[in-house]
Amino acid sequence: MTSSTIFSGVSPIPLAAAAPGGNSPLTLRDMLFFLRMRWLWVLATTFAFLAMAGTYVLTADPTFVASTQLLIVPQVSGSEAQRAFAEDAFIEGQLEIARSSDVVGGTVRALGLDTDPDFVDQTPSLQDKAKNWLMGISPEPDTESQEAAGTGPRQAQPHAEDERIQDRAIATLLNMIGIRRVGSSTIIEISAAASTPQRAVDIADMLARQYIQKNIAMKANASRQYSEWLERFVSEQQRGLAEAASALASFTSNPRDQFKLAELQSATDARRSLYENTLNQLTEARQRITYPVSDATIVSRATLPLSKARPRSTLIIAFAAAVGLGVGLALAMIRHVGDRRIIRPHQIAEASGLPFVTLLATSRKTHLPARFLPAGTGSSSTAAYPVIPGMAELSATVVGLRRKRRVVIGIVAVDPGSGASTIACELAVLSSRSGAHTLLIDAAAQKSSLSKSIAPHSSTGLVDVLDNGELIQTAALPLTSTLKFLPLGKVEAVTPAIRLSSRRTQLSFADLKKEFDAIFIDISAFSASPDANAIAPELDGVLVVTSHGRTSIDDTLRVIDTLRNVGAEILGAVINHAPERMHS
Repeated sequence: MTSSTIFSGVSPIPLAAAAPGGNSPLTLRDMLFFLRMRWLWVLATTFAFLAMAGTYVLTADPTFVASTQLLIVPQVSGSEAQRAFAEDAFIEGQLEIARSSDVVGGTVRALGLDTDPDFVDQTPSLQDKAKNWLMGISPEPDTESQEAAGTGPRQAQPHAEDERIQDRAIATLLNMIGIRRVGSSTIIEISAAASTPQRAVDIADMLARQYIQKNIAMKANASRQYSEWLERFVSEQQRGLAEAASALASFTSNPRDQFKLAELQSATDARRSLYENTLNQLTEARQRITYPVSDATIVSRATLPLSKARPRSTLIIAFAAAVGLGVGLALAMIRHVGDRRIIRPHQIAEASGLPFVTLLATSRKTHLPARFLPAGTGSSSTAAYPVIPGMAELSATVVGLRRKRRVVIGIVAVDPGSGASTIACELAVLSSRSGAHTLLIDAAAQKSSLSKSIAPHSSTGLVDVLDNGELIQTAALPLTSTLKFLPLGKVEAVTPAIRLSSRRTQLSFADLKKEFDAIFIDISAFSASPDANAIAPELDGVLVVTSHGRTSIDDTLRVIDTLRNVGAEILGAVINHAPERMHS
């Protein structure tokens, strides 16, 4: 037996029975336990999301945003309420004009964006591909139908390709600009995003200039149309004035009716006044065509942005951390709920109804126990044996069982490597130190770690005593004045546990009880050997040993039910190798 790990223990945990038909309420202790057990899942998931976010932030192309502000001067009149409504409508109209394809197209042509790969990239993005697939749009043109209709690639004009490229550049630029009204003022802000700060400034300023040019062109065109109408109206007024003047001259040369003369004079004056006013308006309209004035003025030109606008590193990292934390908690809860390994004592106690479940925690300090002196040295003392800390509580529980005539106790593990041999040895040592005459028997035929550690050169053992009961006096090695150890011996066809179950051997537990106050038997692990099923009914009780975080609760319950079915009394269970944080 090797004892490379020191255990710390706790006293048996009394557990209240769960309410029938309901679940026990979630407590702060349960939540803290969950975090202590699954913190690595949460941390790993959060770190993975942060790593993905960091990779995106480091590899994503930066986007810079520059803004230009313009002051709009609405040409409205009327009452205050009418002017307010007209101003809002005018500003909204100007915003739509600034977003028009004429303004954006003029910017594309002025800056040569139709030759920039960032604006005319022919490769659709993954988002565009997904959108086209969902909408059932094929990214490839139907060349056969185009050729059949006479509009295919063979008959396409060179400018058609240029127009398509320019349209793509315009559509791309529309997605990269933002135009908004600043509050309730008459100032509009034009923002442009680009891969470089200077390109963003150039686009924002050019959009503003193109908008002003568009505004001037629209006003000039309106003035031109108005001028043309006024020219026609002036011609009509001129003819009417000439006719009125001719009629007045004819009547004046031969006046017969003074009232008629006054009427003709008044009509002629009215015609002349209307003609002069229309002529003045025509002159003003021609001046507006020659010297147009825009309704917008640039009040703040775009400046070079000092930092990138996208990706927003802080926001992305914070969002990734929040999502990673949430996903990590969800995965940890799923894992925690679906984890069938034993991690808490109540898992066994509630499912099997055992009287007690003891938790033994692994200590960070490790010591190798000093080897017991072999028999035949004439000494009844042992070298200093470091009793496992915390085993005293478990030993006290076993002492209480002994008062109930539970003298012969077997120690069996669910799976190999759970530390059943170590626990059996420690219980025997503590029992002997209390003054009780104790016998430790190694019946683990699959792996006799006790015999190899305590009496590696012993010539006789349990196998020999089963054939000749008188050999018990020499085979049982006196380790102390109150502790003896019976090694396994040489196993042949049938294990000692199987032979003891036959009750046809020279060794009787009833006889041993007369000599010893406590007898501890190390039995092979249940999953490795059928010995436990055979010998357990012959014992006063059995302690089932599991390994924290490794042994399945289903396997443990199967072992307990099987042993109970064969008539064994399960005294309790031990969860070995538990982490120290289980006791905090």
